[in-house]
Amino acid sequence: MAKKYCVTGGTGHIGFALCKALAEKDAAVRLLLRGPSSIMAGFRFETVFGDILDYQSLVSAFNGMDTVFHVAGLVDINGIDEPKVWDVNVTGTENVWRACKVCGVKRLVYVSSVDALPPLPKGETMTEISSFDPAAVTGTYAKTKAAATKFLLDHVGEEPEIVICHPSACIGPYDYKVSFAGVLVRYWLKRSIPFSLSFGGYNFVDVRDVAEGLIAAAEHGKDGSCYILSGAYVTVDAFLRLLAKLTNHRPPLLRFPYGMTVGLIPASEKYYDLMHKTPLFTGYTLRKLRDNGMFSHAKATQELGYRPRSVEESLRDMLTWLQAEKA
Repeated sequence: MAKKYCVTGGTGHIGFALCKALAEKDAAVRLLLRGPSSIMAGFRFETVFGDILDYQSLVSAFNGMDTVFHVAGLVDINGIDEPKVWDVNVTGTENVWRACKVCGVKRLVYVSSVDALPPLPKGETMTEISSFDPAAVTGTYAKTKAAATKFLLDHVGEEPEIVICHPSACIGPYDYKVSFAGVLVRYWLKRSIPFSLSFGGYNFVDVRDVAEGLIAAAEHGKDGSCYILSGAYVTVDAFLRLLAKLTNHRPPLLRFPYGMTVGLIPASEKYYDLMHKTPLFTGYTLRKLRDNGMFSHAKATQELGYRPRSVEESLRDMLTWLQAEKA
């Protein structure tokens, strides 16, 4: 009998890529959606309407499922709704685990984040850890991901089996809800990035590779194990120069240092708020760009067969998708 999967957060960047990958494998999938979604209409999946903060709706969604992919979460790079981020990312995850346990789900695959890992000094490569502490990381999103991961690992050895995956910053197609990288690429296409940065960068991974990594984790991951699903570290300047190459645009001539960029943040955030637009950079994103972004996916490669594609290929496909979708 074919395994049955339930996916939370299917309308997000990772969730949509996961649903597409499962559909291509003709998997039996049930979606937990908060309401009707036009972007999910192309999937011939069973749908249950509910919310990860509504425990009873989770019981209805997970009943009869073998594996649950818990992808739903809330990212807040502006720090303006911290209680909601804690509620969704931590309480929601606790609800998911409890509903899995009650419904007899065999395996729970949780999408955490590399942000949950305390950053090591620059020059050192970060690998999987087994103990998480919200106090060891900065920023609400990172703290909530660390707290939710800790909660689940504290219940390893009970049912369901638990596998944790830590993606880095996702790029690639299907960015309907507009990720941080999606904001950067969209502004680039509008010629709205007049300068680059002389500092910082991050680890970028194709969302399609993350989706395949999640499926491999569901099938082959070890109970209680964490897997980093990262790609390659790229500086902000190299990222913009790669975009320039792929779009035949000139790269920015100016490169601002950290001190100057931080000084511009208050006025920049006020401008984007007045214009009802997503800010290109915030104080939080600048801090993350300065952190160590060297993450190793060696464990996922060895145990799951995980092999991410190049950043250039991902950006090329992302640009093609944006053009096709007019997104």
